Amino acid sequence: MLSYQHIYHAGNLADVQKHALLAWVLDYLTRKDKPISYIESHAGRGVYDLMAAEAVKTGEAAAGIAALQARFSPDHPYARRLAETRAMYGEMAYPGSPLIAALSLREGDVIHLAELHPQERAALAREAERWGAHVRGEDGLKMAVSIAPPTPRRGMLVIDPSYEVKEDYVTIPKVIGQVARKWNVGIVMLWYPILTQGLHLPMLETLMEAHPDAFRHELRFPPVREGHKMVGSGIWMLNAPYGIEAEAAHLDRLFRKG
Repeated sequence: MLSYQHIYHAGNLADVQKHALLAWVLDYLTRKDKPISYIESHAGRGVYDLMAAEAVKTGEAAAGIAALQARFSPDHPYARRLAETRAMYGEMAYPGSPLIAALSLREGDVIHLAELHPQERAALAREAERWGAHVRGEDGLKMAVSIAPPTPRRGMLVIDPSYEVKEDYVTIPKVIGQVARKWNVGIVMLWYPILTQGLHLPMLETLMEAHPDAFRHELRFPPVREGHKMVGSGIWMLNAPYGIEAEAAHLDRLFRKG
């Protein structure tokens, strides 16, 4: 359960989808002069070195952000977060979602991050102190339920597990239901991998049955290497902001270029 380290996959095509939409949603939320809460259930270490041996070994960043970055306008929220990360950490640094949140939010906004992996949590805690984020070494799904509704009440929850624990596919719809009942105005953003086995399908069926108006966006892409079982990634979002469909369509066009 504690073996997953995102450094092997940082900056891959799934990250580009997830982080581009996340940066857009946070930009949308911060246009209004009201504080927000940001909650993340599986935070990772927050910032990644794409020249690290682990990242180079898989080649996922080379096929992901390295190939797609130039397609984003410099004023896109995701492009701005990338530029800010590299100004802080170096040209080969890549922001995880906690850093994208930290760079997007303002004084008075609140960040709650959970991470169980001890090495990842230690690395996250060192950086998060600079960002003013609260880091917890506990089950992130339980944390989300316990915090909801947060103060401030506006805001979002990001659920981004590795799905190495297969029970997550069953647990997550239950957790989202609990959070939604307690925090009916909160945006809930769930990322999921699209694997050749189709493990995500029953989870999505359950989620859409309970929340038929939720937003859903999927991207398909070829496996990054022989034998790799991920052939796409998806975002499911409850209480998605106005304009998200247009932004997702824009992302589709960026992925199709070239």
